[in-house]
Amino acid sequence: MLSAARARIVRVGPHEAAARIAAGAVLVDIRPAAQRAAEGEVPGALAVERNVLEWRFDPASDARLAVATGFDVDVIVLCSEGYTSSLAADALRSLGLHRATDVVGGFSAWAAAGLPTLGGPGT
Repeated sequence: MLSAARARIVRVGPHEAAARIAAGAVLVDIRPAAQRAAEGEVPGALAVERNVLEWRFDPASDARLAVATGFDVDVIVLCSEGYTSSLAADALRSLGLHRATDVVGGFSAWAAAGLPTLGGPGT
């Protein structure tokens, strides 16, 4: 299942994700609130837990978020280690969000790359 999902998306590393975010992409953190509190967060990331992701990003949904303006939105999904996010990005692509992707290695790789984080261990 995971390998099939990854075959349908073009994954990005933490630095490429940061560059795309700087250019207007939406970073979506799908980790549960307790996990974000324990591990830390990426400043500016939109927290949308995995169980509500599709209906919050489907441009045809009455419950969509304001950023879900159409199928061309550049959505980058982030989880803890980059597994769940691959499945989530693939699900968004199946809705028609053709630019949806995820971060290889997830939040762990983001933090290890020295990119900005808030909270988490030691704070």
